[in-house]
Parts: sequence; structure tokens; C-alpha cells
Amino acid sequence: MAPRASVLRCTVGPLALLLVTPPVVLFLWTLVAAFDGALRPLVDPARWPALVAALPRPTVRAAFTIAGFVAFEAALLRLLPGPRRYGPVTPAGVRPVYRANGPAALAVTHAAYLAASLELGWFPPGILYDRSGELLATACVLAWALSAALYVKGLRRPSGPDHGTTGHRILDLFWGTELHPTLGGIDLKQLFNCRVGMMSWGLLLVSFAAAQHERTHGISSSMAVATGLQLAYIVKFFVWETGYFATLDVMHDRFGYYLCWGVTVWLPGIYTLSTLYLVAHPRRLPLWETVLLLTTGLTALAVNYSADEQRQRVRRTGGATRIWGRPAKTLRARYSTGDGTEHTTVLLHSGWWGLSRHFHYLPEVVLAVCWVAPAGSARLLPWFYPVYLAVLLADRTGRDERRCLAKYGDAYRDYCRRVRWKVIPYLY
Repeated sequence: MAPRASVLRCTVGPLALLLVTPPVVLFLWTLVAAFDGALRPLVDPARWPALVAALPRPTVRAAFTIAGFVAFEAALLRLLPGPRRYGPVTPAGVRPVYRANGPAALAVTHAAYLAASLELGWFPPGILYDRSGELLATACVLAWALSAALYVKGLRRPSGPDHGTTGHRILDLFWGTELHPTLGGIDLKQLFNCRVGMMSWGLLLVSFAAAQHERTHGISSSMAVATGLQLAYIVKFFVWETGYFATLDVMHDRFGYYLCWGVTVWLPGIYTLSTLYLVAHPRRLPLWETVLLLTTGLTALAVNYSADEQRQRVRRTGGATRIWGRPAKTLRARYSTGDGTEHTTVLLHSGWWGLSRHFHYLPEVVLAVCWVAPAGSARLLPWFYPVYLAVLLADRTGRDERRCLAKYGDAYRDYCRRVRWKVIPYLY
């Protein structure tokens, strides 16, 4: 790699993302919450002082709220009953262990929130909407601090053999120094990616719907469709949580700023933008649009789940199963881990996976469009998430391809010849 390219990739690029991403998410939240989703304040210098003044600030109160939530989710992860599940073998030959109690944790978390607000009256159910700005700003600071702590931990007290550095401190802070850090017997990726990030998404949706009800004495059809589809996706995620442990995020990406800040700040801050907008801008959807969005969104969700289930079942059975009523078509692929051990896996090329090599990304984008569409077309900003998701998944497709080619070699080349399309059949 040329010296200039090395500096750009290992220092300038990661540093820019470390510094730019926090203000980006805060500015986007502010434009939606304080400026009705308009982009004009960004390009009108006369409005910059008002825009900056409206930016949320971190608070001590929010820090205690977030710390309490993390502790609560850690306790549920540790104490709720659930079987032990093993993730894929790591490059160093280790099989991480997870507690599979996601659906129970999801139910307890939301039941506890509703009971504390509606039954006990400790706080109004729309409080997370009212405090979303300060919570988001505080999460930026705490996630930054956690990323730094994870960097140091990976250097001084790594949890296992899957750790190391690149020799570039900024890059190591950004990507992380450990693949599977643990603390007190809890896998930190599972805690923050699944239980903090995904769980906070669900709570925010419930609170946003409650906030609209408090202001309008009802929940609009647009809010019902948007929150309903997102909550369905979250339920599906926790039902499928053990399958998540075989994804790129968990198998290959170290736990640094990229993932840590992403799941604790970017996810709840960006994924909910359109729903945040709907609180103050409800739309009454015609019946045909309501039915179309719900039908299309739930179908996309079912297809996404079916595709993931097919792949998991084939791996679990070694290919000795049926897909769409026919014997699964698979290729045997071999790979070696860092300890020198050779392993064998199967690559599925029938069912959904016979249509494209990363087919499951397509229904994810369709579903995202369906839950953002209720916000309408009056503003562009609520549509930020599906655009971002399409770019993210396009990039992830390339990363998946490179990793699979390096891991499986000729077997993956053979797989690519059998399954021609990357994501969209007959197009891409």
C-alpha cells in the first residue's frame, strides 16, 4: 500500500469518522425535532446560530438513565433463563458462547417500561421522546468513552486470543482491538449490539407513539404503520438473535468505535428519524396505502426471516435438509483458522440463496422503505435511513464478497458461478 493511501486509510479516514459522526447524528435529530425536518437551516447561514443553539446537550441526568438501562439489560441477559448457544468458530479457533433469552428480555423490558409509566406513574410514557435529544447527546459522549475503554482493554486485558492491533492507533480505536470482549461473563457485543441498541430502538418507538397520543389524543394511522412494522422487525430480530451471531458484525468486525458507537448512538438516533418526525406531523393514510405498506412490509419481513432460516438450517444439518420441497443444493467449502485447524462448511445455492448471493439484504431495504413511507414526501430528511441502509448494504456486500473469497477460495468462486447475482436477481 502506498504511503499516502496508508495514511488516508489508517489515520485520516478513521479520524474523520470519529470526529464527524457525532455532530452528524445530532444535527439530523435537531433538524427533525426543532425545524420540522427542513434542510434549509443547513444551507442558510442566517439560520446557523439558531441551529447550533437548538442542538441537544449531554446531561448528568441522562447519563444516569443510560447507565441504569445498560445495567438493567445486563441483568436480564445474565439472569433470565435461556439455553447456551455457540457462535461460529473465530479466526483463532474459539467458539464464543451466548445466552439465548432475547424474546424474554424484549418482553420484560417493554412490560417494565409500560408498568412503570402507566401503572405506577413514575413518568409519562412519552418521556423518551421529550428527552430524546439529551439522551442522544449523552449517549454520544458515553459511547466515545466506552470505545476508548474497549481499546485499552484489548491492549492490556484481552478476553481471548482474538485480539491485536494494526500499528495505527486511530484505526485501532475505530475498528477495535478485540473481536469478542467479555466482562463479568457477559459478551459485550451481545449486550450492546442486541440488548442496548435494539432494545432502545423498541422503547423509543413505544414512547414516540405515546408522545403523539399525549399531544393529539390519538395515534395516527401513519404512526401505527411505521411503529408496527419496526416493532415487528425488532421482534423478528430477537427470535432470530442466535442467527445474528453468524453475521459480519459479530464474526469479523472487532468491537470498537465503529460498532460500539454505531449500535448505541447511530442506531437509535437514525433508525427512528421518520418516526420522530411523525410525532409532530401525523398523516392519515388512506386504507389502500395502509394495507399496501403493511402487506408489503410484513411480506418482506417474512422473506427476510425465511432466507436466514434456510441458511441456518442448512448449516445446522450439514446440507441434509429440503429447501422449497427439494433437497438443498450445497457446495462444500474448507477453511482454516488461526490455530491451524481445518474446518468444513456448506454454501447454500438453492431457495432464496439460489436467486442471489446476499438475497437477505433486498427485503431489508424494502421493509425500511415501508416503515418510512408513512412520513410522506413533504420532507426528504425522514427518508435518510433507507438511503443510508442501501449504501451500507452495498458496502457490506463488497466486504462479504472479499472475506468469503479469502476464506473459501476456489469453493467460493464456484459458488459465484452458480449464483450469478449479488443482491437483486437479474439486475445486480
